[in-house]
Amino acid sequence: MAGQTALVIDDEPQIRRAVSHALADDFAKVIEAANGVEGLRLAAVEKPSLIVLDLGLPDMTGESACVELHKTSHAIILVLSARHADQEKATLLDAGADDYVTKPFSTLELKARVRALLRRANSRRVNGGTIIRHGALSMDLEAHSLLRDGALVHLTPTEWELVRVLMMNAGKTMTHRQLFAAVWPGRQYGDAQQYLRVHVANIRRKIESNALDPRYIFTEPGVGYRFAAPQ
Repeated sequence: MAGQTALVIDDEPQIRRAVSHALADDFAKVIEAANGVEGLRLAAVEKPSLIVLDLGLPDMTGESACVELHKTSHAIILVLSARHADQEKATLLDAGADDYVTKPFSTLELKARVRALLRRANSRRVNGGTIIRHGALSMDLEAHSLLRDGALVHLTPTEWELVRVLMMNAGKTMTHRQLFAAVWPGRQYGDAQQYLRVHVANIRRKIESNALDPRYIFTEPGVGYRFAAPQ
């Protein structure tokens, strides 16, 4: 992105090089840090618009780094995570990360995730009104209505709130905990995965052409759900 800076925080030189190379086409400047302390310093000084953060840093946990980054930076945070660490990924997303990519990752996947996050951020700035459009769906926040191909979709209050939260965060993986807290505020946590699984299945039957092959709401196994990125 013209004039924008990206920061890569990872203790493995080969990973930093691979990520920096992948980001070079989309950012005017890509800087690197080998640990959390240096990453926090560079984030405060350079004001990057994107931070790629490794989950396993040598001097602090990924969760701590994420919390500290949010104190001095408004950057989008993309976490790099080990494939098996679903709970850690969820913890990072709950701490404020915007999305994650699992190791080993492909350059194409990384670039696609980054561009989706940037589109979401730009879409929020441009479309500050009350209408959210995505593909065949159109959500009117004031009228409390959702249209699919111009036809009204009948949603329960809970389904409406769940779709609203997902569409307003399109392109971002939302954890079970984040969604549960947003849709059932103040309610005891309980089995969030089971609650959400039932409601998402019902919503998919109403908004997807094929509920078994969704184009809007995607499952992130062990973590949560993600609404398709803005187009």
